[in-house]
Amino acid sequence: MAGAHVLMFPCPFQGHVQPMLKLAELLALHHLHVTFINTHSIHNRLTRYGDIQSLSASYPTLHFNTIADCYSFGNNTGSGDTTAGNIILSTTLHAKPLLRNILLAQSPEIPKVTCIIQDGILGSLSNDLASELGIPITIIHFRTSSPCCFWPYFWLPNLFKTNELPIRGDEDMDRIISNMPGMENLLRCRDLPSFCRPGAKGNLSIDWVSLQTQQSLAADALILNTFEELDRLVLSQIRLHFPKVYTLGPLHHHLNVRKAETNEANDNTSFRSSFFEVDRSCMAWLDAQAKGSVLYVSFGTSTIVTREELMEFWHGLVNSKRRFLWVMRPDLVVGRENDDRIPEELEEGTKERGFMVEWAPQEEVLAHKAIGGFLTHSGWNSTLESLVAGVPMICWPYFADQQVNSRFVSEVWKVGLDMKDVCDRDVVEKMVNDLMVHRRDEFLKSAQAMAMLANQSVSPGGSSHSSMQDLIHYIKSFVLQKR
Repeated sequence: MAGAHVLMFPCPFQGHVQPMLKLAELLALHHLHVTFINTHSIHNRLTRYGDIQSLSASYPTLHFNTIADCYSFGNNTGSGDTTAGNIILSTTLHAKPLLRNILLAQSPEIPKVTCIIQDGILGSLSNDLASELGIPITIIHFRTSSPCCFWPYFWLPNLFKTNELPIRGDEDMDRIISNMPGMENLLRCRDLPSFCRPGAKGNLSIDWVSLQTQQSLAADALILNTFEELDRLVLSQIRLHFPKVYTLGPLHHHLNVRKAETNEANDNTSFRSSFFEVDRSCMAWLDAQAKGSVLYVSFGTSTIVTREELMEFWHGLVNSKRRFLWVMRPDLVVGRENDDRIPEELEEGTKERGFMVEWAPQEEVLAHKAIGGFLTHSGWNSTLESLVAGVPMICWPYFADQQVNSRFVSEVWKVGLDMKDVCDRDVVEKMVNDLMVHRRDEFLKSAQAMAMLANQSVSPGGSSHSSMQDLIHYIKSFVLQKR
């Protein structure tokens, strides 16, 4: 069969799978054939918690395939970023023959693959595969992290040339980075991606991250989950090196708007690309709270905290006297089994003003009228969801792009506070009250203005809406050229 067929392969983490799956739906809404590849473990979690079957039923041109896991999860007794490093490295090393088998065993009932949209962190994987097979395929890299982090990743070699790297120790962490175009005198050393820190945790070295980023230069195009109005200065620098860049974000909102426009999705709005069982009891609790009175607390899927850090956050939240909804993953706290005793004042304060769940429907929570702020790890998906909802943030970044994101939240977009490298109950208490009370109007005004820009970008005539149309045309044009 003739026609465009896109094969998509994300790195096997929720934060990477989620936006790429949103893009797969958007492509399917444009009636493109899409084959989405997951590892067995990821597909099983999406089947169990995300009802991925509903997507197959709703989109006749969206197909799912799986490859064997390229890693072993084992017991997650180490830090989250070490696990992430192991998984990313294993995937880049072992996925190619598995993807080759899929390409060589394509069904005659659908068009042959004409385009691969690959997670950019996996480097030259798709380019190498297409070259080995000798087949003409358009290669597009999707960088699921923020543009404001992708750009420092790309610029790392130049920071070494200008002697702004390496970081020379704790005493160097507040030194300003002056030689990064588009970000001059904005980032401190502590705001650079976590891999830049001396003795950084995890298996991903700064050299490896830089090399993988440089590999995107060999791709035919680059996709970023952002919108022009959010990252204009950074995008102008990226485009000097990557001439074909598609800004399609915020993808979760883009998809929601597109569904509302077309009514073509056969009412699959219940699908959530969740890796955990969602506890919806928190929504009824939120319904009973006053408008803007609740701080939502979630550190994402990978952040690990010590018991001491947990206690500092908990004391700060309770002492703030503000209401809070806290996502407490079962694996959030390392070493928790050693001491599960909770001080009485924390138990009482939580009963009076708090609510805890193991996992929440985050998009719905952030959109709820009761939510007035978000204490977040500053993952890019969470940041975008908060921006779309117009919710100010307190940022406590953990690793990778989160250090840069939190700096942009506080210093560029002015929609929150950056608490990186600090975990102190008095600071938590003060920042919660600054965000929710003392500076509430200031942050709310900025957040609501950003939410309006995000909504405009994915509406007809908006920057991301137009960029999606351009991407569809580009993918289809390659097929026409072959004819």
